Amino acid sequence: MRPIPIMINGLPGNVAKMIVSHVLRDSRFTLVPFSLTGPEIQEDAVTVDGASIQLVRPDVRETRIENIKKQYPGLISVDYTHPTAVKGNCAFYCGHGLPFVMGTTGGDRDHLEQTVRDSAVCAVIAPNMAKQVVGFQEMLAHAADTFPGLFAGYTMRVQESHQKGKADTSGTAKAVVRSFNSLGVDFSEDRIEMVRDPEAQKNVWGIPEEHLGGHGWHTYTLTSPDRTVTFEFKHNINGRDIYADGTLDAVVFLRQKVFKGGKGTVFSMIDVLRDL
Repeated sequence: MRPIPIMINGLPGNVAKMIVSHVLRDSRFTLVPFSLTGPEIQEDAVTVDGASIQLVRPDVRETRIENIKKQYPGLISVDYTHPTAVKGNCAFYCGHGLPFVMGTTGGDRDHLEQTVRDSAVCAVIAPNMAKQVVGFQEMLAHAADTFPGLFAGYTMRVQESHQKGKADTSGTAKAVVRSFNSLGVDFSEDRIEMVRDPEAQKNVWGIPEEHLGGHGWHTYTLTSPDRTVTFEFKHNINGRDIYADGTLDAVVFLRQKVFKGGKGTVFSMIDVLRDL
């Protein structure tokens, strides 16, 4: 099979740059040297590991995308942009017949999924591309289905820390909270404690200084009604490489679905894991 053309959208963002670096080292893929970017970006191009990538702002993307598609037939789009951009980006991908992997968190996820279902494209949409974290979420979801109400009466505290530039609450934390809701815990997503202060992250949390600009630490603490029992679940990620592996697996998975004629279907990272 020919290498899969991938268009990484969200440059010059750090996660998008990291994904580009992985794509350049992986013979399964061809990097499309264009990237959708935000209206506030002034640069016309960015260089990552020696590869020059032209940045395409919203005011010109409608006129440029068809030519890009002709140059790179069968391209898969990977979105690591900004929560405020996902709705418009999803509509753009669907409107131009571009299958995509949505790694950006935030936005109205129900709206995104419905937009795909009303279109002729397939997409992988997930709040977290780290395969091991997704597996942890699936274990909790299985427990919730098998033992509903297991933690009824327990109180919960959820703390999540990400780099200062992450604008929204962790999508992974929200998904885990929903599983604990099914397990009987009365806890709303708006009570998730977001930490974005580098000083607190370094001095209180103990996050290594070299990873303050890119990390995802989560702690879920459950306490029994009489406070004699405590359960604590953690998943702490330093850096971003773990997300690249899952993202690229999602691209391969999506390409297979496109070849089989799939249309208007939304897949999750659980679907990707089950297909590995």
